[in-house]
Amino acid sequence: MSKVCELTGKRAMFGNNVSFSINKTRRRFDVNLSKKRFYIPEEDRWITLKVSARALKAINKKGISAVLKEARQQGLIK
Repeated sequence: MSKVCELTGKRAMFGNNVSFSINKTRRRFDVNLSKKRFYIPEEDRWITLKVSARALKAINKKGISAVLKEARQQGLIK
């Protein structure tokens, strides 16, 4: 399973752990993802999406229909 948000396209970033003696080792910053079911009234069905915390905030603010429409325009979903 890839750790990518299905609505925003956010994915893992890479960086360094830096110790007190400034030794740098590579690390990964994962996305804050959760699997969530949403009801789409226009299509009268439920869908399950893997979304980031930022996408959840956008859905709460704009509604699932508007966020799905934007994601389709950006080419993130079909």
